[in-house]
Amino acid sequence: MAFGLLAAFMVVEVVAGLLTASLALLSDAGHMLTDVLGLGMALAAIQLASRGSERSHQTFGLYRLEILAALANAVLLFGVAIYVFIEAARRFDDPAEVLGLPLLVVASVGLVVNVIAFLLLRAGSKESLNLHGAYLEVVSDTIGSVGVIAGGLVIQVTGWTWVDPAVGVAIGLWILPRTWRLGAQAVRILVQAAPPNVDLDELQATLAGLTGVVDVHDLHVWTLTSEMEVASAHLMVAQGTEHHAVLDQARDLLRDRYGISHATLQVEPDDHQGCHEVAW
Repeated sequence: MAFGLLAAFMVVEVVAGLLTASLALLSDAGHMLTDVLGLGMALAAIQLASRGSERSHQTFGLYRLEILAALANAVLLFGVAIYVFIEAARRFDDPAEVLGLPLLVVASVGLVVNVIAFLLLRAGSKESLNLHGAYLEVVSDTIGSVGVIAGGLVIQVTGWTWVDPAVGVAIGLWILPRTWRLGAQAVRILVQAAPPNVDLDELQATLAGLTGVVDVHDLHVWTLTSEMEVASAHLMVAQGTEHHAVLDQARDLLRDRYGISHATLQVEPDDHQGCHEVAW
């Protein structure tokens, strides 16, 4: 329901922004687009998770679609912000006539829609990290709606049309840092970099400190999708070491200390040869 409300009103804001010549409304519509895409990705992730066993050639499932959508979202939002800044610069030199009352009405309805979405998502945000992200998007968009309303009031009372592009720029500046973080996180995941909260040197030393382990190599840690970390490693053990015990200790360590619940671990004796042939 929250997804439908936000998507429908985003279209209303775009149309109203064009009709009223309001850059603030268009900028806020771009911000609301993040809510729609964020919530859409959350719903898609839930659906894909429920179908995780239905695989063909996608041996890791379709979880990466969420990351690709997030990167597309970031690129789109950068485009929206650049358009807003260019248009705002033009309007500061040549102010457009903004219909203050319609702008105020549409922005007020937008605030109501955001509050409704806020209430609908609040309970689910405590159970799902994906929904929690969408919930935070709605909270920040509510702040944007308040800014548009304030700008509409000023225009209605004073007739200062420069307030509209000023509000548009403010909303654009509000969006850009989150957009940069979203894009950077998506790229980091797509290039399979280690999660920022995992110190690989520390992890390797900790695994090497397990009873019976004499060497750890070919260690890889990456993120499959949001909140889903994956690891693989070779654990070399001394002769006579119980392999099952080492495997259990390593899995418990990765899960409990580093939050990595999916790990592929190869336990091998210290006289094993051939691992050095792996070039990457």
